[in-house]
Amino acid sequence: MILYELIEYDILRVIWWGLLGVLLIAFALTDGFDMGVGALLPFVAKTDVERRVAINTVGPVWEGNQVWFILGGGAIFAAWPPLYAVSFSGFYLAMFVVLAAFIVRPVAFKYRSKREDAKWRTRWDWALFAGGAVPALLFGVAVGNVLLGVPFYLTEDLMPMYPGNFAMKFVGLLRPFALLAGVVSLSMLLMHGAAWLSLKAEGAVAERARAIGTKAGLVAAASYALAGLWLAVGVDGFTLGEVAANGPSNPLYSEVTRGGSWFAAYSERPWILIAPVMGFAGIAFAVLGLRSGREVSTLLWSKLGILGIISSVGLTMFPFILPSTLDPNSSLTVWDASSSHQTLFIMLIVTAIFLPLILAYTAWVYKVLWGKVTEAQVTENSETSY
Repeated sequence: MILYELIEYDILRVIWWGLLGVLLIAFALTDGFDMGVGALLPFVAKTDVERRVAINTVGPVWEGNQVWFILGGGAIFAAWPPLYAVSFSGFYLAMFVVLAAFIVRPVAFKYRSKREDAKWRTRWDWALFAGGAVPALLFGVAVGNVLLGVPFYLTEDLMPMYPGNFAMKFVGLLRPFALLAGVVSLSMLLMHGAAWLSLKAEGAVAERARAIGTKAGLVAAASYALAGLWLAVGVDGFTLGEVAANGPSNPLYSEVTRGGSWFAAYSERPWILIAPVMGFAGIAFAVLGLRSGREVSTLLWSKLGILGIISSVGLTMFPFILPSTLDPNSSLTVWDASSSHQTLFIMLIVTAIFLPLILAYTAWVYKVLWGKVTEAQVTENSETSY
């Protein structure tokens, strides 16, 4: 027996679908509060010292948190090549804007405090705001478009094709439901950033963060509920016909029909209802924690809410990864958009070795950096703090 045949191809495909979700959720749980703090910065901190306090709560960890974004992109490239090709070509301008925001953010971290000039620092503060708010919004817009379906088709040689020019592709992403999904994402990460500031900051910064985070959490819950209702009654789902789960990675071999509701998944697999329940429960308890001044538990509840919201999307859509509105048969699914059996097996072995090391190192870093950031600290260590 060939070594990689120890695990069936269909099982490996499901494992890598789950691992991709784990990497994307890990990114949202960690870099999500970095983005949330950046988006909150102009509103929770009124003086230069207060803004430095807020920045220094994430300054030492944001680089490590972005590892999950890189790992997620790498996993898409290696485990799901058709998904990488179709999504990155279709969301080209949106991804460019996100990457530009991610480039501006580290520059702002490094250069903001290099000069004493107030205008200089204010400009970089707004750059940090954009570096947090823009990706948080656009990631949600992207998810909303995936649920709606993306206007692409595959040629006979599996070349992804999109109608229209680059500008029209970007404008086409800004559909009402997708924008609502963007509101869910942005408000969710604002709440998460507020929970982080509640834990890591003190005084006026923490108090303002709790007040804004409470409102953001209420918006997140309301917009998530509205998006779910809209998805149930106003968005056509997709249905996959008979498919060979161990078959070749060619979406054109599958039969897909468009119609019905995505929520049919909940009657077929009732256990997945746990995901939206976790989403609502996490948000509710995070809001209560922010209002009552609890710290560690509030951040944990916020993480649970994010876990539930993101998981609900993947579980609702399974086995679809990227459905097509122009040609449903070109839709990408777990069963026909993966790398080869051998590639997935080798990647799984490598992941089993290195992922625990990354988790252990990350846990050690947070342990070392545990504790609050105070105004006295950033004032006394002006040369080494942000």
